[in-house]
Amino acid sequence: MKAIVYTSNSGFTKRYAEMLGSETGLPVYPLEQAGSKLDGGDEILYLGWLMAGRIMGYPKAAKKYRVRAVCAVGLNLPSEAYAAGVRAGHHLETLPFFYLQGGFDMEKQHGVYRLMMQTMKRTVGRRLEKKAEPTAGESEMLEMLQHGADRVRPENLAAVLAWYRGRG
Repeated sequence: MKAIVYTSNSGFTKRYAEMLGSETGLPVYPLEQAGSKLDGGDEILYLGWLMAGRIMGYPKAAKKYRVRAVCAVGLNLPSEAYAAGVRAGHHLETLPFFYLQGGFDMEKQHGVYRLMMQTMKRTVGRRLEKKAEPTAGESEMLEMLQHGADRVRPENLAAVLAWYRGRG
């Protein structure tokens, strides 16, 4: 494995990438800068933030590098069902895949993403506030949208680190 490459919108994915770099000793590069540091075809661990179930930057990284594992960082509570949906949506059945809960900070949103998140905050927030018995995941989402949250924790990387250390 040559490096950790990531795409981050509001810093949560970047923090996970830096934690992984610290634990593994691998260099960490934003996707936009990786081209000047890595050769095409180098093996990487890729981390990308989620937007509407899409792992941002992954298609570009997969075209240029040999992605050996993928971490997707999003708002949702970690669950096998959610992770399976993201994995299937990107045809990652043959790669190690890890879902990591990140966080939400409206102040770190910019441009079109800020507009999209403001709309989501209003529409999803209203729907969840009206719900008589929201699920734990829905309550968590509402809390994050209304007040912001940071769920980046070193212990969330345990499965990724176990994979990395045990790959042979």
